[in-house]
Amino acid sequence: MRATLASVGALLMSVALLLMGNGLQGALLPLRADINAQTAVQIGILGSSYFLGFGVGCLTAARFMRRAGHIRVFAAAVALASTMTLVHALIDDPVIWWLLRGTTGFCFAILYTVIESWLNEKATAENRGAIFSVYTVINLTVLTLGQMMLLLGDPAQFPLFAIASILVSLSAIPLTLSASDAPAPIVETRVNLRKLYRQSPVGAAGILAVGLANGSFWALGPIYAAGRADAASAAASVAIFMSVVVVGGAAGQAPLGLLSDRIDRRQVLIIATLGSIGAALFMLFGAPLITNGVFIAGFLYGFFGFPINGLATAHLNDHAEPSGFVETASGVLLLYGIGAVVGPIAASVLINASSLDALFAWTLGVHLVLLAFTMFRMTRRAPVADEEQTQFAKALIVTQTASPIPVAAKP
Repeated sequence: MRATLASVGALLMSVALLLMGNGLQGALLPLRADINAQTAVQIGILGSSYFLGFGVGCLTAARFMRRAGHIRVFAAAVALASTMTLVHALIDDPVIWWLLRGTTGFCFAILYTVIESWLNEKATAENRGAIFSVYTVINLTVLTLGQMMLLLGDPAQFPLFAIASILVSLSAIPLTLSASDAPAPIVETRVNLRKLYRQSPVGAAGILAVGLANGSFWALGPIYAAGRADAASAAASVAIFMSVVVVGGAAGQAPLGLLSDRIDRRQVLIIATLGSIGAALFMLFGAPLITNGVFIAGFLYGFFGFPINGLATAHLNDHAEPSGFVETASGVLLLYGIGAVVGPIAASVLINASSLDALFAWTLGVHLVLLAFTMFRMTRRAPVADEEQTQFAKALIVTQTASPIPVAAKP
């Protein structure tokens, strides 16, 4: 195990620094936008811009990497992403921020593609599970640490932007100085969403719902947490709230995933969806009445809401041909991106028309529709036989090796 991790140690160090910087940005920018008196709709568009740029980056990354090579593309994307972070602090204009955030999403899609294709190249059948398990743990751990870095300064001032930029810049050092040979160019895969839906209607609907609900959460969760705290403790509330949700998401992966390997995966998807509905209802009606109720509800939302991505992906792979896993992973990426672009804008419009509570009213509605659709589809299709089911962990590994979407959906 030690030798396995040593072979990709430099790459994992780059991942840690990169995600720490991105985690800090993901929590900082909506909070700073709120401080700058941007409207909920403007902040929602800011979140959608990231995922729009992310989707474009995923579709074009292979072309750049074939032209310039993995290391040059990685270094260029790091430089551009680091610059975008600093420009946010210099210009207070919502439209400019949308362009900057879209460019950041574009850069991070390329960065994740380089790293994950490199990890996939170094992994073998014997160590692939270990490598990507460690990769997932690093994802969730440093993302949480990055969000907790909000406590290091005042979001209204420059230093936090500088810290985020420094972390992103430093991520270039381990990978570019690595002695490992660069991987072979990755192959572009065409995505057919109609085919993906026919392959598994429930799986496709689940991924779209994750984008609609969790994309909205990443974009607007920070201002929700800030609005529930005193002005003096807003940054601390945001850092703790976002981190608690990520920890909840990490905690929910194993029990729900393992259960889905033993029974009809759609039943577990229904359990997770019901849990997400319950968490949203608790956030809307119960949390305000309980000390730290918002954090408890946030943990529950992460525990049930975040694993839906893996459950839906595994269900898609249950119905995929052995040669179609990469195509399925690319389709997952596109479906998630569509949802994550539309979701923050729709949720922000609702917030603008009512209150911050509309964020979880939106996630409640999305999960109610997913629940109804899943229950309907269970009357139309028999469950997959046990011997034909893809293991939950294996499905996540396949998705990560072909798509820069992590288990908890990076902001």
